[in-house]
Amino acid sequence: MNAWDTATAHRSSTVNAEHGWERFFRYGPYGFLGLSTFVSAVSAPLIMDRADVYTAVVLVPVALALQLWWGRVGSTVVPKSRAAQCYFVVRTLLAFALTWCNSFFSVYAILGYFDTGRLLPARAVRPGLLTTAVIMAGAQCGSGLPPVSLMNWVAFAALLGLHGTLTMVFARIGDREADHARTQVDTITELESANARLEQALAENAGLHAQLLVQAREAGVADERRRLAAEIHDTLAQGLTGIIAQLQVVTSVGDTRPELAREHLDRAAALARHSLGEARRSVHDLVPAALEHDDLPGALKRTVTDWGERNGVRAGFTVTGTVEPVHDEIAATLLRIAEEALANVGRHAGASRAGVTLSFMGVELTLDVRDDGRGFDPAVLPPRSGAGGFGLGGMRARAERIAGTVEVESEPGGGTAVCARVPLVRNSR
Repeated sequence: MNAWDTATAHRSSTVNAEHGWERFFRYGPYGFLGLSTFVSAVSAPLIMDRADVYTAVVLVPVALALQLWWGRVGSTVVPKSRAAQCYFVVRTLLAFALTWCNSFFSVYAILGYFDTGRLLPARAVRPGLLTTAVIMAGAQCGSGLPPVSLMNWVAFAALLGLHGTLTMVFARIGDREADHARTQVDTITELESANARLEQALAENAGLHAQLLVQAREAGVADERRRLAAEIHDTLAQGLTGIIAQLQVVTSVGDTRPELAREHLDRAAALARHSLGEARRSVHDLVPAALEHDDLPGALKRTVTDWGERNGVRAGFTVTGTVEPVHDEIAATLLRIAEEALANVGRHAGASRAGVTLSFMGVELTLDVRDDGRGFDPAVLPPRSGAGGFGLGGMRARAERIAGTVEVESEPGGGTAVCARVPLVRNSR
């Protein structure tokens, strides 16, 4: 049971107890007065003289009228107010007088033990209880009030001491119960306050959760846009660049060397088909076609060979270390980085030779792409333009998506080396 359920259970039991006491204080006095009147009437011939009977006949209707009046106004009277104190005093005097007439009327006086703390202020509770104790001791001393013999006085004193002690004990217990009740009320109030704060926090968390969902959705959309942009750059843009290069050769040699022109047209058509297929695969987030029927070393070797033939550059591919099956996403990332690095060499380096090395190094894969081109100053990269650019940011972004890095070493006239390092995640299939 949690704190809120505990507080609810305490509140429910407290409310039920309060309703029970309310019914007792409303209807109990009628029961006590009726019972004491009945027993006193039965015992009247034995212990009451004519004057006592007449007095009781007058006082009982007065006590009943008092109870009827209190039953109508008591629920609207503030506890321990002047009206409540007057009601207690008048009722106690009537009970004392009736007990003087017949000891059995002390049953009616017992009410003082129950509602003294409810009707009187704290300073008057103990005197009120002691007054009730006097009435009870007088009724039980053997002769009624007043005691008629020494033995009755001794019994009265002993009973008064007993009742006084009991009333003080009960008063102390009542004080403790009142303190406990106040503590429970304070605890319940604190729990309700804590529950209200918790509900507010839950509402705020729900709002934050909704906001996070929106942000996550926006981040997913942005990430997908970046992925598609990178794929388009690595497939369509590079493919179109290759097609343009082949068509430029056709234009320049078409009239003099028709066979060579036909060969370059066939290459342009193949590039177009390849680029279209890669674009479709990029949209559906599939692995590159080169990896569909080959492993990473084989796909890289074919890519390097095709690139060298298209660009007229001597290109070599080397594998070091023990070849292991590589996870599709790792392989696709390295293949795209190699394609972008080679495309940069073809567009910007003016190189005569390029080399690609794939190294299996236990827990890490490295891909090195080197050329002997014109190089550049990595600290002063030219701004990206609509014509393409170096694509280094795209390569780094791809590597970072799989917890890898890309480093570039170059200097003007000294060629360029691109090194990609990624974790070696083995293919589970």
